Amino acid sequence: MTSYQSDLLRTLSSRGYIHQMTDAAALDSLAAKQVVPGYIGFDPTAPSLHVGSLVQIMLLRRLQQAGHKPVVLMGGGTGKIGDPSFKDEARKLNSDEVIAANIAGIRRIFARFLTFGDGPSDAVMLDNAEWLDRLEYIPFLREVGQHFSVNRMLSFDSVKLRLDREQSLSFLEFNYMILQGYDFRELARREGVRLQMGGSDQWGNIVNGVELARRMDGTEVFGVTTPLLTTASGEKMGKTVAGAVWLHEDQLPHFDYWQFWRNTDDRDVGRFLRLFTDLPLDEIARLEALEGAEINEAKKVLANEATAMCRGRAAAEEAAETARRTFEEGASGATLPSIVAPGVTPLVDVLVSLGFATSKGEARRLIKGGGARVDGEKVSDEAAVVTVAGAPVRISAGKKHHGIVNPA
Repeated sequence: MTSYQSDLLRTLSSRGYIHQMTDAAALDSLAAKQVVPGYIGFDPTAPSLHVGSLVQIMLLRRLQQAGHKPVVLMGGGTGKIGDPSFKDEARKLNSDEVIAANIAGIRRIFARFLTFGDGPSDAVMLDNAEWLDRLEYIPFLREVGQHFSVNRMLSFDSVKLRLDREQSLSFLEFNYMILQGYDFRELARREGVRLQMGGSDQWGNIVNGVELARRMDGTEVFGVTTPLLTTASGEKMGKTVAGAVWLHEDQLPHFDYWQFWRNTDDRDVGRFLRLFTDLPLDEIARLEALEGAEINEAKKVLANEATAMCRGRAAAEEAAETARRTFEEGASGATLPSIVAPGVTPLVDVLVSLGFATSKGEARRLIKGGGARVDGEKVSDEAAVVTVAGAPVRISAGKKHHGIVNPA
């Protein structure tokens, strides 16, 4: 492992956040001697971010913990276009009203991970619509466009893969990387930002910004990317059969969030503890060395710590107790998602009502695939009904999602 002099790069390296850096030695030197404002952009495509964005949120948290200044950049401007990076097709274009509502929802999440304020290392949240919406096309082309090589842009993997598959890439989307590069230069001017961080799919966009700041202003700025995060089984982080694992409780109950972490693959426990909790590294080393059934205790620690950071300690403790009562005692936890239903209700309707399926067709496929259980018993009949006769009935969808049907 490379030896760094700054707390920032030592922390990022030891916890597994670093994939690529534009100039590691110069960034390390800068971070060792002054406060470095660093930013990550988030496009407001939904009213909440999901676990797939959590590595980036934690990067900003690590930046602040090391004494530097996190800048959360909301893509109120770029969100009107959509980042084409490694996407198979164009994103749906949202209205200004939807984007504003999404930003308001996402803002609440960051307050749980970062300390905002006016101090040197306090976080700030900005919206790139503030400068992008005011751009005039011809002056922008003359001032900024001349610094971008189309040949170079076509060589980036995020674009090249789309073209190699002969999938449409609109001119609108092609402009995204120019605007992201412009964001970096603008933030360097406005806020003294010297660092942009992001996932490995953002490398080309980040390099564009580094070069643009140098060419236009002579400013030295830096880029850091994180590895593509997949689970040990090869699945994309944060995606489940039931859909995205949302960070906000409006989109996902506390128990389901806790249970997501509790169901971590044995092989991922140590890595996830380093990335997604503040536990000391020596304690993480002890936990990941546990074997056999004992590894489940490490998974509970992961679930408790990750949930407490995102949802609050009380929510984590409540979810852990619900899990204990539900799975160790067989009781019906009061904090599980629940519905009220008449005496006899089709199981497909129950699965949809609990949010375990988005349609009756999806519910039938879940049942047919052996993923539905009623009071712990697997159900394979798509026409099955749930009978509620005075006592609550526990419904499970796969290993991760559980709910209660209460009598009407």
